Amino acid sequence: MATEIKTWQIVDGTLQAIDSSMIDEGKTEAYDLESWIASNPGIVGPDLAIIGRQVTTKSGPLDLLAMDRAGNTVIIELKRDMLPRQALAQAIDYASDVAEWSVERLSETCTKYAGKSLEELLNERFSDIDLESINVNETQRIVLVGFAIESSLERMINWLSDTYSASINAVVLKYIRTRSGDELLTKTSIISEEIEQERISRKKFRIAMSDEPGTHDEPELKRLLRDYLSLDMYSARRIRRVLLPVCLERKVVTREDLKQDFVTREEAESARDAGYFLSLISVQVGMKKNDFLRQVIGYEYPNNPWEKDRYRIRDGYRELVREVLDELEGEDKTS
Repeated sequence: MATEIKTWQIVDGTLQAIDSSMIDEGKTEAYDLESWIASNPGIVGPDLAIIGRQVTTKSGPLDLLAMDRAGNTVIIELKRDMLPRQALAQAIDYASDVAEWSVERLSETCTKYAGKSLEELLNERFSDIDLESINVNETQRIVLVGFAIESSLERMINWLSDTYSASINAVVLKYIRTRSGDELLTKTSIISEEIEQERISRKKFRIAMSDEPGTHDEPELKRLLRDYLSLDMYSARRIRRVLLPVCLERKVVTREDLKQDFVTREEAESARDAGYFLSLISVQVGMKKNDFLRQVIGYEYPNNPWEKDRYRIRDGYRELVREVLDELEGEDKTS
């Protein structure tokens, strides 16, 4: 049976039913409900940071995009009235697109909305997490928000949750305008927050990281490096355009120097942006699967155990790196 929340106000010792709605009060999803949730996403769920509003996806504008402290993206779909079963299909469509987004695209979305990078926002919201230890956007969660829910949708959510431990939930709100004019929101969740948090905590969110360099023979190493540097991915392009060329010019390059190099080469507008780009590069270089990068790129941890610094080209690989960069540059000129 569809969930319904009823409210009574105690007036002069008697209960008087309050039957108000957003629609009756002229409230809208875009201008009211979105703003309320964006101001305090805790009403949707604990430990959420809003990183985008009316976010463009392949299937249309997504109401709110958030991220939790485990690095999962959270698709929040809003309705100012009944949540129909079709809302789930719509949210799944959004999630299937967001699942393919890179960290860079998520950060650009965050910067457009919040005026700060994803790294800055998450560090501000979750100061105790190490961004390099979480796998950003490994999992997508869905939260549907409305003021009532069709019984069929509630049944589907419970089945998906119980059978497949799917990260899908619905929050049913009640808008209340008291006789004195105060506006209130109350909520109930179809899946309890305790169950949802327990399931999230059981999942593995850590990227497999390593400092061990690869041991590929030269032809294989060259192929792997070429393939990676040819990817249409921001970090791959930045390694190709800045990190490797600068390391070829100098024996050792500090993180601070690299920030300035990014700005000088017009690959970053500011040292702050460059610092974020280096954090993303650090994740790429540190991924266990990218051992071929560590085979040619050396680094140290002189200041912090989580911050790579003093980058260099390892002995014996400078000519290989130069050949790969020259070949890729030649291909760019002829394409």
